[in-house]
Amino acid sequence: MKLQTHQFPYGSDNYGLLLHCRDTGQTACVDAGDIEATQAALAETGWGLTHIFITHHHADHTDGLAALKSAYHATVLGPKIHSAVSNLYDTQLGDGDHFEFAGRRIDVLATPGHTLDMINFYSADDQIVCTGDTLFVVGCGRIFGGDASMMWSSLEKLMALPDDTVVYCSHEYTLANAKFAVTVDPDNAALVERQAAFEALRENGLPTVPTRIDLEKATNPFLRASDPSIRAHLAMTDATDAEVFAEIRRRKDNF
Repeated sequence: MKLQTHQFPYGSDNYGLLLHCRDTGQTACVDAGDIEATQAALAETGWGLTHIFITHHHADHTDGLAALKSAYHATVLGPKIHSAVSNLYDTQLGDGDHFEFAGRRIDVLATPGHTLDMINFYSADDQIVCTGDTLFVVGCGRIFGGDASMMWSSLEKLMALPDDTVVYCSHEYTLANAKFAVTVDPDNAALVERQAAFEALRENGLPTVPTRIDLEKATNPFLRASDPSIRAHLAMTDATDAEVFAEIRRRKDNF
């Protein structure tokens, strides 16, 4: 039986995610940015928190970590790289590591770029990947801890996942991302169609997350550095994919 999911908002644009196994009763929260929102989500579902998966150290992902760990005696799994909160991790994980949760294997993908300690969590059994601030709906994370080449390599890891993998990311940035995306990929009819769908969802107070790998490969300009139309639009026909990605990221930073 696949994991049950419960996505919940907190802060101005963050999403938390609960992963629950009906068979074992185990429940993981992906990141721990807000203890009150997490406890409300647990109360709504009736699930008991057993694990916390941390994607990276930024405060909007870890502000509630110490209190949640203490309140539920939850096992915390986070990145190997030292940070202000890494002393709270019971298990530290790097690229290629894996662990068992609720009777299934969870694979760890190191995806540095937004931060150096960013890791993503992938369950092949459940066709789910939790991307933190690496990959967003028609967007990607701003580069703070690495460089564009590093971030492009991280995105390539996610693009290599099966097309039907469901992507849970950590922010509702989609409308702004789509508004930018059409400026670098203006002839992409699928992107224009998705943009209209996003607007309808948000007008009705509904989330645009999760997404899927195949949808992102078709419409997310940050994953489409090899696309001839984008390259022509940017006058970068002969550039490497990493160079095209870097230019798209530069334009988004200044958008």
